[in-house]
Amino acid sequence: MDHDDLRHWSKQAADWAHGYHAGLRDRPVRPDVTPGATAAKLPSMPPDAPEAVADIFADFEAIVPDAITHWQHPRFFAYFPANAAPASMLAEQLCNAIAAQGMLWQTAPAATEIEQVMVDWLRQALGLADNFTGTIHDSATTATLSAVLTMRERALAWQGNSDGLCGLGRVRIYASAQTHSSVLKACRIAGIGDAGLVNVAVREDLGMDPAALQMAIEADKAAGLIPAGVVICTGGTSVGAMDPVAKVIAVAKAHDLWTHVDAAWAGSAMICPEFRYLWDGVDAAHSIVFNPHKWLGAQFDCAVQFLADPAPQVRTLGLRPGYLETLGQSDVTDFNEWTVPLGRRFRALKLWFVLRAYGLDGLRTRIRNHVMWSEELAKKLAAIPGIELTSDQRLSLFSFATKSDASTERLLQRINDDGRIYLTQTRHKGRFVIRVQVGQFDCTAEDVMMVETVVRELMEDR
Repeated sequence: MDHDDLRHWSKQAADWAHGYHAGLRDRPVRPDVTPGATAAKLPSMPPDAPEAVADIFADFEAIVPDAITHWQHPRFFAYFPANAAPASMLAEQLCNAIAAQGMLWQTAPAATEIEQVMVDWLRQALGLADNFTGTIHDSATTATLSAVLTMRERALAWQGNSDGLCGLGRVRIYASAQTHSSVLKACRIAGIGDAGLVNVAVREDLGMDPAALQMAIEADKAAGLIPAGVVICTGGTSVGAMDPVAKVIAVAKAHDLWTHVDAAWAGSAMICPEFRYLWDGVDAAHSIVFNPHKWLGAQFDCAVQFLADPAPQVRTLGLRPGYLETLGQSDVTDFNEWTVPLGRRFRALKLWFVLRAYGLDGLRTRIRNHVMWSEELAKKLAAIPGIELTSDQRLSLFSFATKSDASTERLLQRINDDGRIYLTQTRHKGRFVIRVQVGQFDCTAEDVMMVETVVRELMEDR
């Protein structure tokens, strides 16, 4: 395959993509496949000779679409969205064509500088203080890891990287039980371990209890442990828990602890001023992460980390061997020093396209609609006999259940086997519950209300 072939088949792929998206409502959201079925359709050995692109494309059409969960389906209400707006898809095509490695300014000047500007555009869109700068990661997991590593190094007087962790004391990171599992993963990778992550008690509203945080820090100090930082949850994955940001930061600052706000999902909603009360006090944080690939239409992968001062994170993660120096340009930004990977894709391009193609007003309208439709849907579900709402609506997320865990699980299985919508589960206050989150880029009010239709039908059919 050469570039002339690429030109032809790119047009074919674009036509296929148009038809795929136009027909998504006619497909079940989740495929009816069994483990191993797709692999069984592939040869067991790689080809020795080149194959015709037409044959490869035909196999793609025959195998993949019916064996993939359709994340861009307008009735995908599971997990959190991984949106791909058309403008983002276009940008990704161009990014793939350029295929730049943006590790240094000199390896991709445009990628570096557009990233700087896009981070600032988003800072303004979210209403953050003008002292924040930042960078783009692949995911919030990597951003949180970067923050936790920085917490560790700062607490260990910058000795962890140079000397290793042995003999430097046991570091403690604080977060609530509602915090995403990526925090625990970060603690494991950072050498802090499961035991080093302190699950702080929450209040009735599921937000972290600042008094409990204060007590935990004081107890650890008394025990000779080393408090390092606090991860603050804004929009927990399970049921949308919100920590009281200002109060938690006040406690952390009193003990000189680094603070990282995980707003991977809910952060996008802060482009709407009326939702910013959910993270009041965020301007006092050291680090903030949110994922435009969740709710703003910039397709996966795209996570933005804002930093009040990047120097501690650059000191933690930065390496500059001779072959990575930008000679004669000591004042440029090399984003590989801000993040874990050396290699970096041109992720800022899709942000540039999305923000311009839809504008903040267009994106705000989508988010406001999702929140409004979610509220309407929750009321409709609550009116169905046998259905109980099990958590308060947080933005566009809520949960519900039936009388028992077993019947709720059976209902969820029937819903997803039905195929018209896709929902997922969590455990909340000891119960098996069904999550509903509204956030797919192209969904309509009719799509959202299909949840009520399906649940009502399947409840009546039992």
